[in-house]
Amino acid sequence: MSRWPLKHLGEICATTSGGTPSRSKPEYFGGAIPWIKSGDLTDGNVVACEEAITEDALRNSSAKLFCKETVLVAMYGATVGKLGMLGIDAATNQAVCGISPSAKIDRWFLFYFLLSQRQNLIRQSTGGAQPNISQKTVRELLVPVPPLPEQRRIVDLLSRAEGIVRLRREAEEKAAELIPALFLDMFGDPASNPKGWPVRKVSDFVARFEGGKNIQAGSANGSRYRILKVSAVTSGVYRESESKPSPDDYSPPTSHIVRAGDMLFSRANTEKLVGATAIVESTDGQTLLPDKLWRFVWNEPLESAYMHALFQSAHVRRELGKLSSGTSASMRNIAQAKLYGLSLPIAPHAIQKEFTERWAMLASIRSQQTAATAKAQAAFDAQLAKCFDQGA
Repeated sequence: MSRWPLKHLGEICATTSGGTPSRSKPEYFGGAIPWIKSGDLTDGNVVACEEAITEDALRNSSAKLFCKETVLVAMYGATVGKLGMLGIDAATNQAVCGISPSAKIDRWFLFYFLLSQRQNLIRQSTGGAQPNISQKTVRELLVPVPPLPEQRRIVDLLSRAEGIVRLRREAEEKAAELIPALFLDMFGDPASNPKGWPVRKVSDFVARFEGGKNIQAGSANGSRYRILKVSAVTSGVYRESESKPSPDDYSPPTSHIVRAGDMLFSRANTEKLVGATAIVESTDGQTLLPDKLWRFVWNEPLESAYMHALFQSAHVRRELGKLSSGTSASMRNIAQAKLYGLSLPIAPHAIQKEFTERWAMLASIRSQQTAATAKAQAAFDAQLAKCFDQGA
């Protein structure tokens, strides 16, 4: 129980949401007023967004102009609870709630409090496939209100911890750039194939693709097996935690079990993510392929590390996007026949092996940076919980 006074957020802050100008009037868009949507919120300062609207759009719609340092929270869809602190004057759509604190509460203190309440907000969301929270939900949150000097002390503490997380993420991103840079240095851009590697169809070196089944999830403790989600490979790095329980007492075929060294391929996903690949560096031996992820089975000696880097290259990702089909950008699919017909420059195996040896060192650096980021994030999360769960 907090030792600080508790106030409903609506007692100490003004809240309102924005709106969307009519899409039938193209003259309302492309103006000078930034127009924030929930997808623009990234839990930090918001200084840019995808769209802008005109003065006429602002006057003739429910969109509202919020001043710099307004706290924003997403109320709809997959982004429920995402936050932003306006670094510019901007309008928002109806999926974003703007919060203007009174003089009793520091804006960043409120921001960090709302960050600590994300899971609470998600639990209160309603609507099934399109969950949402209301302004009423936001206004009824009980906010601890310590004296302003104490609020600022907490903000300073949390901002320092968050700064460490940010630096770790930047280091992780730089480490992730090392392997693509090594690939381009050794093999050149696959789009132009400057080193003249033989161009071959996928069917020349892939014997088959192996996938799993589309089956319903079971209870948490009903089976020792778990089924991968497509999100296990979309980052380009294998994440075995992105999985769900298999049906109770399910006994899978051995061909459905993920193995160390597998190169997995996302044959169905959004337009941007379809065709993503990842290498299984290690596995618990109890994780299963779903129907939307395939394992490559080679019919000749090939290095998975090399093939992964090739398939993750910008050129090949563009080509995979062209192969995908579907009526919606939110779910595209690549047929095996089309993938077999894709032509790629393939370096000799001896040079692939040299790449794998150098890749292993860089992959280790990347893993170390990922672990350091996770440790810094866990420390920040623990400090955030301590500040607001126990009244600091």
